[in-house]
Amino acid sequence: MNVKITPRTIVEAFLPFSGETALRDIYDAANLAGVEDQPIRLAIRRLVAAGEVIQRGRGRGGSLGVTDAGRGRLQRDRYSVALAFAQDAGALPWDGRWRLTAVSVPERERAVRDVLRRELSDLGAVAISTGLYVSPHDLRDALQTEAGQYLSTATCDDLDVHGENDPRLIAEALWPGAPVIDAYSHIERALADDDNDLSSPGVVRQLRLAEALERAMRDDPLLPVELREGPWAPTRIRAAWAQRWDALQTAPGGKIYEGWWEAGLDAFRPHRPPMSKTRVSVES
Repeated sequence: MNVKITPRTIVEAFLPFSGETALRDIYDAANLAGVEDQPIRLAIRRLVAAGEVIQRGRGRGGSLGVTDAGRGRLQRDRYSVALAFAQDAGALPWDGRWRLTAVSVPERERAVRDVLRRELSDLGAVAISTGLYVSPHDLRDALQTEAGQYLSTATCDDLDVHGENDPRLIAEALWPGAPVIDAYSHIERALADDDNDLSSPGVVRQLRLAEALERAMRDDPLLPVELREGPWAPTRIRAAWAQRWDALQTAPGGKIYEGWWEAGLDAFRPHRPPMSKTRVSVES
């Protein structure tokens, strides 16, 4: 059975990095994918209410533009995709350092604390003690700009979690691999369905692949491959996905996600100078 494409995926696929996109293009692609106008209108309203897009005009004659807030959120999404493929290609090898982030927020501002903890979790960090999160990635730039006043950070290359100090065993304990691998079955099914699809327009096939990738990566902490037992199945599956995606980019019907892939790649900046070697132990 073909992957069901959500209205939000369709809308976001056409959002431009700059300028505006015609609503007619969004509705036409949705109809080709078997999605009616009303769910698309609801998805647009939710994005407008969230402050992520601006709608000008109504119906098919209108257009959508992205706000700064929306552009920031979409850039983070594209950054995650670019990070995954860069790690797969060996372009971003793990430097062997763990990044620790402690969240300390006064009780009167617990709503801020909850947001920060949720953001850290969404970025793949795991709490190893109350308010103390660990990740192999430096997440500071991905958090809210005002978050710094509530955070204490450290870097170490000799982490001990409940008596375990082997990096791969720590990774498996904190970020189990089996659920991540299972999630990539979405992509494998989408590719199998696409193999048998001889009639759908190229844009519809791309939207199905985009939906499958989003579902697969939704809860993927995107650990460096050095922390996974190899060969790491998601690396192979993402490569197959990318090969199919590239082939469909030349198919009739126009491109989607134009400019966002480049934006994701541009998001990679030189890491800060490494901090001095430390040892951190977390006891039960």
